[in-house]
Amino acid sequence: MEIFTKPRNSVMNFNEVYFWTATLSKWRHLLAEDKYKQVIVDSLNYLSERDKIKVYAFVIMPNHIHLIWEILQANGKEAPYESFLKYTAHQFQKILKASKTMEYNLYDVDEITRKQRYWKRDPLAIKILSREMAQQKLEYIHNNPLQEHWNLTKEPEQYYYSSAFDYLNNFTRFKFLCHYFDRV
Repeated sequence: MEIFTKPRNSVMNFNEVYFWTATLSKWRHLLAEDKYKQVIVDSLNYLSERDKIKVYAFVIMPNHIHLIWEILQANGKEAPYESFLKYTAHQFQKILKASKTMEYNLYDVDEITRKQRYWKRDPLAIKILSREMAQQKLEYIHNNPLQEHWNLTKEPEQYYYSSAFDYLNNFTRFKFLCHYFDRV
C-alpha cells in the first residue's frame, strides 16, 4: 500500500476548469505503448460524447497524464474522473491479462477493496484561476514530451498523444478536444 506524507488536492467541482494529473502506480511506464494510450483516448471520447466532461488540453506520457478539463455532470453515481480511472484500469488489466506476460502481476496490491492498482491514489487537481494560468499549464502540458528525461520528440506538435499540434494548427484531431481559449 502506498503511503503519502501529504495528501494532494484531488477534489474537483462541476463546471470549473482544472489542471489534472494522474500517475500510474509505482511510476510504471505502461503508457509507453500506443494500445494503452488509445484506452485513455477512448475513455475521454466516451465521457465527452456523453457531455460529462470537456477536455481543453492533454498529454499522455509513458507513466502519467496531464489534462486541462472541466467536469460537467456526474456519470451515473460517480464523478467522471472516477469513471475514467476505473474504466482505464479495467481495460489495462484486460489487455495485460490477455497478453499473458509477467507485467500483469506488477500491479498486484494487498488491499481489501482490490487485487490490482493501476493508478496511484489521489490525483492532482489544480483549479485554473485565470487565462494566464491556463496558458502556463497549457505550455507545461505541451512541452512535457520535450523534457530531457523523456526526450520523446524535438517539437511539441510532433508528439501525437498531445493537444500541441491541435493548438498550433487550430485543428482538432481528437473528438474530445475543445480549445480552451474558445471558452473564455
